[in-house]
Amino acid sequence: MRLDKYLKISRIIKRRTVANEACDAGRILVNGKAERASYAVKIGDVIEVQLGTNPFRAEVTAINEYAKKDEAASMYKVL
Repeated sequence: MRLDKYLKISRIIKRRTVANEACDAGRILVNGKAERASYAVKIGDVIEVQLGTNPFRAEVTAINEYAKKDEAASMYKVL
């Protein structure tokens, strides 16, 4: 699954266009490296989002095409 789509479905970022723009600006790091929106997310990847004042780090635990609000938080583990 694409990085921008994963960020939207897991509700880390609210909108896919915002996730896409954050990737283009280099504000999304995967395993310590800035990645493009087209990066293929894998289970075990560590995603760091640098939006706002507090960076957010999470490890990918599941990849689902669809997720309800209750299930979205189970797609990652906050580090």
